[in-house]
Amino acid sequence: QAQLVESGGGLVQSGGSLRLSCAASGLSLEDYAISWFRQVPGQQREGVSCIYSDGNTVTPDSVKGRFSISRDNAKNTVYLQINSLKPENTDVYYCAAGDYCGDYEEYWGQGTQVTVSS
Repeated sequence: QAQLVESGGGLVQSGGSLRLSCAASGLSLEDYAISWFRQVPGQQREGVSCIYSDGNTVTPDSVKGRFSISRDNAKNTVYLQINSLKPENTDVYYCAAGDYCGDYEEYWGQGTQVTVSS
């Protein structure tokens, strides 16, 4: 059974950094475009970064320079590095796998909570 599991969230002070991980089992992440989303409960999920199989990335201007995505195919894991965290970055972060960035996501993880204190 295909599964994505996020980890690396937690409580961090404003200005700090976190690296979130998205580990897969039952599927090979290198065959998919992997996206990271954030969501405040009750609001729509927002894409914050995406990486294609060939390593090309898509990052919105709103987080460019602070959010970066990478993948380690040997570990079947995709990472989201978040620097200079702000309280408004407090969200649940999800990873997802699909054929294209910004398109239908076939698989979703359960999310990891990031809380940024001021």
